[in-house]
Amino acid sequence: MPWKDLTAMSQREVFIQEVQTGEQPFAAVCRAYGISPKTGYKWRARYEQEGVAGLRDRSRRPHHAPEQTPAAVEAVIVEARDAHPAWGARKLKAWLLRQGHQDLPAVSTITAILRRYGRLDPDRCAAQRPYTRFEQPHPNALWQMDFKGDWPLPNGHRCYPLTVLDDHSRYLLQLHACANTRTQTVQTALTATLRSYGLPDRMLMDNGTPWGDGAQTPYTTLTVWLLRLGIAVSHGRPYHPQTQGKDERLHRTLNEELLRYTQADSLLAWQAHFDQWRLAYNHQRPHQALGDVTPDSRYQPSPRPFPATLPTLVYPDALSVRHVDASGRFTFQGRIFRLGKAFRHQPIGLAFDPLTDGVLHVFYAQFRVRSFDLREVS
Repeated sequence: MPWKDLTAMSQREVFIQEVQTGEQPFAAVCRAYGISPKTGYKWRARYEQEGVAGLRDRSRRPHHAPEQTPAAVEAVIVEARDAHPAWGARKLKAWLLRQGHQDLPAVSTITAILRRYGRLDPDRCAAQRPYTRFEQPHPNALWQMDFKGDWPLPNGHRCYPLTVLDDHSRYLLQLHACANTRTQTVQTALTATLRSYGLPDRMLMDNGTPWGDGAQTPYTTLTVWLLRLGIAVSHGRPYHPQTQGKDERLHRTLNEELLRYTQADSLLAWQAHFDQWRLAYNHQRPHQALGDVTPDSRYQPSPRPFPATLPTLVYPDALSVRHVDASGRFTFQGRIFRLGKAFRHQPIGLAFDPLTDGVLHVFYAQFRVRSFDLREVS
């Protein structure tokens, strides 16, 4: 049983006095004061060595802390955090190691240092729910494209950041400050990216403008252009943004690391900020999903170059070629079929399904874009 807190010092002095009288056995005196003989021997030894001062409580803090991080290392960690306020301990350590700093403490220790120096936001320290990642096997197998939420500019216009991300490497191929979400705006920006990095196998987008269509066909002028280039097109499930999880995560990182700290009054000024941040994101920032390496270490341009002119559409002899009219329709075997205005004035190839009677497949370039069951077409 411990000494009573408020009179511990005085009780220890009286205890020592009674022990010194020798009138009662040592164990009996310990029992009278509610302490064990081990505790009693400790206080008697301290009194014999130091006198009354030895009866005072001592700090339990160790005299030496051989594992304590040197102040110079702590300063480097804090300075790195100030330079990258949205990076956590894991990214900071990986980045500092690449900068040549050695003998860095564990990630948990770096987190403790950041907390001690007030560099952690309590609202962002909650544990995150683990999730399963899916990744394409090589660069340019899939690009994800989307718009980050827009915001107004002082001149009354708005900024629409267009992002294009390689699924395998997380390399940010494009971060463009667009004035709107129109087809021509996106196509012009995307053309520059395709010229720089080549053609991907497939692109994934949501169902919004200008690459989604709420009508019967999911194709738009922009996605038909991508098909013509030999790029397959996929759309995420409606109301399921997690389909484009990597691009959604990129947008959150963009917000945390740039947008919340930055102000600009024009698209040109925003583009300058975007270019600088994209460079750091691709070549400096460790990416946890990649084992803390940078996206540029896993990315290489596509071997398929962007063509100087759109390739001519040539279909195999086995396909019946038709032309889509201005209203997005074509005729076959005396019937009229609606394919969509995105394909107007374009040649298409038609073939019956070899395994299912009455099912007509429609091809554009090398892609099947629609199937019709002739038994259901009036």
